[in-house]
Amino acid sequence: MILVTRINGVVFALNPDLVERVECTPDTVVTLVDGTKYIISESVPEFVASVRHYRASLIAQASRMETEPAAPATDDDDAKVLRLHRKER
Repeated sequence: MILVTRINGVVFALNPDLVERVECTPDTVVTLVDGTKYIISESVPEFVASVRHYRASLIAQASRMETEPAAPATDDDDAKVLRLHRKER
C-alpha cells in the first residue's frame, strides 16, 4: 500500500495494484480498475515515484526473505511509515 493525500489533507492508503490510470486535469485523479476515482494532492510524477518505491521495496523485501527470516511487522512499523510520509510533504 502507498500513502496518498486527499485534497482536504486526509492521508489514506491505496493499493497501487488496483490503479488503472493517473491523470492531471489539473488536479491529480487516480482511477482504479473498478472505476473508483480519487483526487489527490500529489502530482502525477510524485504518485508514480511512490508506486515505483513501493514495488522496489517489495522486491527488496522478498530478496531479504530468501536469505534470512523477516521479523514480523508491528503496528509501530505502520506509524513509522506515516511519520515518514508526513516529513516528505
